[in-house]
Amino acid sequence: MKLIEALAILKRKTTGGRPFHLVLACSYTPLHLLTFLQANLMRALPERLVSVRTGLYGDLAGTLRQAQTEPCDGVVIALEWPDLDPRLGIRQLGGWAPELLPEIAEEAGRRLALIAELAVEIASKTPVVVSLPGLPLAPAAFQPSRQQSPLEAALTASLAHFSAELTAAPGVTMASPRELDRISPAAGRHDVKAELSSGFPYQMAHASALGELLSQLLVPPAPRKGLITDLDDTLWHGILGDDGVSGVTWDQEHHAAAHGYYQQILQSLARTGVLVGVASKNSPAIVAEALARPDLLVGAADLFPVEAGWGPKSEAVSRILRAWNIGADSVVFIDDSPMELEEVGRSHPGMECILFPKQDAAAVYQLGYRLRDLFGKSEVREEDRIRGQSLRANQAVQEASGAADMETFLREARGELTQTWLEPPFEPRVLELINKTNQFNVNGRRYGEAEWRDWSARPETAVLQVEYRDKYGPLGKIGVLAGTHRDSEFQIETWVLSCRAFSRRIEHHMLLETLDRWAVDQVAVEYQPTERNGPAGEFFATLLDTPPAGRFVLSREQFTVRCPPLYHSREAESAVTK
Repeated sequence: MKLIEALAILKRKTTGGRPFHLVLACSYTPLHLLTFLQANLMRALPERLVSVRTGLYGDLAGTLRQAQTEPCDGVVIALEWPDLDPRLGIRQLGGWAPELLPEIAEEAGRRLALIAELAVEIASKTPVVVSLPGLPLAPAAFQPSRQQSPLEAALTASLAHFSAELTAAPGVTMASPRELDRISPAAGRHDVKAELSSGFPYQMAHASALGELLSQLLVPPAPRKGLITDLDDTLWHGILGDDGVSGVTWDQEHHAAAHGYYQQILQSLARTGVLVGVASKNSPAIVAEALARPDLLVGAADLFPVEAGWGPKSEAVSRILRAWNIGADSVVFIDDSPMELEEVGRSHPGMECILFPKQDAAAVYQLGYRLRDLFGKSEVREEDRIRGQSLRANQAVQEASGAADMETFLREARGELTQTWLEPPFEPRVLELINKTNQFNVNGRRYGEAEWRDWSARPETAVLQVEYRDKYGPLGKIGVLAGTHRDSEFQIETWVLSCRAFSRRIEHHMLLETLDRWAVDQVAVEYQPTERNGPAGEFFATLLDTPPAGRFVLSREQFTVRCPPLYHSREAESAVTK
């Protein structure tokens, strides 16, 4: 981003959403870093007015202590060497006599320990993002620059301990120094003249790169959910129909190791909950035989569904999207044919179509980084591990329900529902489910971490979490309902249900649990139609006899009269901390 672009973004008017308050903690003058950070956040949060508060020059700890007492939506700690000890900078002259260097190293360790302590405390209430010093270390040591000095080694060790502590701390996200090296080469970062004259130490390009990186860590782009891959000359080297099952390769011996690397990436993605499907112009029988090869790094268990046939790739992609029940804009399609990419892209606007660079091993290697950025997540949860399994189970559900009447099917599914009223603090899965679910979402509302913590921690707020399993397998934590109880009414302000749980009457159970748990006569639902939440509106229409258009009230009597038979065994747990 250029500075003129950033300034133009800052001039735009917002639509009146809730303000987003950020604290930027650093000991140097933030100047253009602040501009780029604020502009990137406004681009990521177009409906919110982003404000950034900074502290006093040279007083990072004081800035963090103030952040402890003031409500905000996030804190960014952008460290440089003077934050560890002012004598490591070039503006505050304190002397580099050899006898002072051990003292400087000790002071750096003490300051990092204090910063870590403050960061962890703040992160219990609001998200914290931290970046390590990225500028060259001043020539404070007396050793030649080609030799690592004891001072440099001590600082490196202190930073490593600091990073390890904060990386493991809930609510803290550390910027990757490796990624910063990739997007902003070290030689082009430092502006010595600007630092000496104004206290701002960065070249403009580095300020832009760092501002964008910090923004993405604070407000991460939603990860893609699914990847659809071609087979021939993509998953493996060779043409299955010409070379046969034993003739396609992905190893060093056949100069096809780049395809093995790609398989390894896909296997890793699949095991972390990314949906990986196949769209191939091939005979289904020969594809099944090839995917059964035991030396394949990504096996048939990692791939679902597999669409093999001779029709247009776009039709195969459509069938995969229906099986996954997700939109095209959540999916990446990879093929070695530009023509196939064009055909799929035209039929599925919003889908990212990527050419597999089969003749360029270095480009295949870089593709791995690109896919990590598109699909990466901070942690792998149980719901991620069982996602593929639950989709296969859902297919079995659809086939079984099509072969029998729905009442018989639901009665024989042996569904088990666990409904738990939670107490804060909540596990990250709760907010993740709220912010990612579209189709059964009563109003499409999204929450920032700090906003969710504040609202859900209020005494009058109640949060219901639902887990489900049946004879086809577990679905994990698939539903969240949150609202407030007043007198004879429960007001539902947020309610989401994963698409994997549709058609099993789980939503009816959640309403019944809410009515029973709070002994109320009615529920009020803050419903707002969105582009994607049609299934939620259709559900409410079956209870109201008319499609909802906005906030509505549903009485216990209305629900009881229109509620179909519910066959799941239902377990309601007392409020627990999650």
